[in-house]
Amino acid sequence: MNILLVRVSSLGDVLHNLPIVADIHRHYPDARVDWVVEEGYVSLVKLNPHVRKVIPFALRRWRKGLGNAAVRAELRGFFRDLRAEQYDFVFDTQGLIKTGIVMACARTRPGGQKVGMANGTEDSGYEGVSRIFHSRSVAVEPRTHAVARGRQVVAAALGYAVDTPPDFGLPAPTGSARPDWMPADDYAVFFHGTARDAKKWPTAHWIALGQALAPMTILLPWGSPREKEEAERIAAALPNARVLPKLSMMDAVELARHAALAVGVDTGLTHIAAAFVRPTVEIYADSPRWKTEGNWSPRIVNLGDTGAAPPVADVVAAARRLLESR
Repeated sequence: MNILLVRVSSLGDVLHNLPIVADIHRHYPDARVDWVVEEGYVSLVKLNPHVRKVIPFALRRWRKGLGNAAVRAELRGFFRDLRAEQYDFVFDTQGLIKTGIVMACARTRPGGQKVGMANGTEDSGYEGVSRIFHSRSVAVEPRTHAVARGRQVVAAALGYAVDTPPDFGLPAPTGSARPDWMPADDYAVFFHGTARDAKKWPTAHWIALGQALAPMTILLPWGSPREKEEAERIAAALPNARVLPKLSMMDAVELARHAALAVGVDTGLTHIAAAFVRPTVEIYADSPRWKTEGNWSPRIVNLGDTGAAPPVADVVAAARRLLESR
């Protein structure tokens, strides 16, 4: 059986769809699973050994360069790869017009199905018109966890029940040499950056947490000049903290995978640490906890909720408890 998954973005959402692959493999061990995903997340999806082929998607870059012959050739190559196989099932678990069009362009065998969501969940970017590309639409409850949503859609179409904890299919840390920027000893990583200010935890709180964890090394990644400035303010108050160089996507994945402790706001990198089942404290300040909380392991602690960021004392207590129970 050939299956195509269409989930192109964002980082956290791509990550939260990875358990679908393990579900399919568990019930259909011989199934071949391909995946269409934004080019920036190709390396993440390739970490899952049960994904046969990853088809890179780069709509934003292609739009800007349609006058360029090389870009047009790349776009033709994308559609050639997309249509190289005939699929028994094509799943769009994002529910957008652009992902629906990708679904429409994929080829199915006679009797094959193109399956997507019949409705969105609360606070999702679901576009109802995407249903025109489906041969079957699966309804989900409005308050369905981001991990469970895609799993339920695929399970309904393939005829099995979702009755196991999510398996992200991500490899555990190995004994291979670490990159130069990564300490050889245990470290904590603070995923403090996020695009929306309301989701952030105050700088003073990060400093207080770092002081409570001293002398443990604290690593501070960043993704924009503004986040770098925030990291530098935290590090200036903590002799045990270090601002990291600009990291690639896979470097950031390695940072999460090797962390003795990860503390972060509601962002993709925090969710990666949770998917690796590293000791993780997820901080919610302006997003609904029910939607993305790491609820598959006692090594993940979820604190706060929309409009109710957790106090420093609660985060410190959770971090210490996770470190003591390793």
